[in-house]
Amino acid sequence: MASHDFEKKFARPTELHSFDAALFDMDGTLIDSKDAIEKYWHKMGNELGVDPLEILLTSHGRRSIETIALYDKSKANWDYVSHAEGLIPIEHGADAVEIPGARSLLASLEHASAPRAIVTSGTRALVTGWLDVMHLSRPKHLVVAEDVSAGKPAPDCYKRAISDLGLTAGKAQMNVLVLEDSPAGVLAGKAAGCQVIGLATTHTIEQLESSGADWIVRDLRSVVFVGFNADGKIQLEIRNALEH
Repeated sequence: MASHDFEKKFARPTELHSFDAALFDMDGTLIDSKDAIEKYWHKMGNELGVDPLEILLTSHGRRSIETIALYDKSKANWDYVSHAEGLIPIEHGADAVEIPGARSLLASLEHASAPRAIVTSGTRALVTGWLDVMHLSRPKHLVVAEDVSAGKPAPDCYKRAISDLGLTAGKAQMNVLVLEDSPAGVLAGKAAGCQVIGLATTHTIEQLESSGADWIVRDLRSVVFVGFNADGKIQLEIRNALEH
């Protein structure tokens, strides 16, 4: 796609929307740890006796425990996976960068004590490790791989976050925003009854569209916290989304 076409497509007029809460995926949404994760799966592939490139074809957005179970069920346990993932930020911290706009959006929500959570396929050790290494704001509520029986695209993780925040999943008046980069994550958010912003950071626009994303943006610079409305809901501006 030509650069001017790319700019033209991401030119939807700014919209102001109100939400009860904002739920963020981690990798591909708040940080880009692709290089670190590739190194992790190369190391894991050697341990499992599997071509790492084969693993990488389907691993993004899926819990490690589910991927590992495909090749060695004896290693598909939380002690093993948490230890392995916990080493990633320690050994490969320099290989990750924040998604543009992530730091300022998280900081503005934290400053306002806005309802929010991180909802991820990573383990608690991985998520807290990245937040510490990247010096990003840590919300009170984290829903991680160990907290649910089924990973994305199942809606369990987002339903858990909604419950943790004291909201009611499926309630007609509920309007929760999910921010995701993977088709599996978009599907999970939609199945949980949320509206979803898809970030075109790791997958194609077509994949995000077919998964049902309500908006598609390049990164988190397009999402700006502006305050609360009269009902106490978060008000967010969504700028330069993909045109219909």
